[in-house]
Amino acid sequence: EVQLQASGGGWVQPGGSLRLSCKASGFTYDPAIGWFRQAPGRQREAISCISDEDGIIVWGDFKGGRFSISRDVTKTTTYLQNDSLQPEDTAVYYCAYKGLYCNQYAVTFESWGQGTQVTVSS
Repeated sequence: EVQLQASGGGWVQPGGSLRLSCKASGFTYDPAIGWFRQAPGRQREAISCISDEDGIIVWGDFKGGRFSISRDVTKTTTYLQNDSLQPEDTAVYYCAYKGLYCNQYAVTFESWGQGTQVTVSS
């Protein structure tokens, strides 16, 4: 069973930065780790994904480069960094696992972390 533990959220002022971490364990196939977020009253959004097969993928409105995904050499910890957070980035951020290939659709991911809250306000 794949388990994911997300951490690193918190409160930050506009223009501030955070680096979220996602520690994964128990996977058999090479991991594709995706980051998603969900703000109150809004649908879950796909931000970015990293895998050996696809490299790095950034989706939709997040292609502007404010979010940066990376991982350690063991592939067990994946990071999502933003160095210019804005109030509209306030949301619960989730990491998720699927085998091998990234996918924009959350339903294709088989395991999810518990989410970490990011709040951006002055």
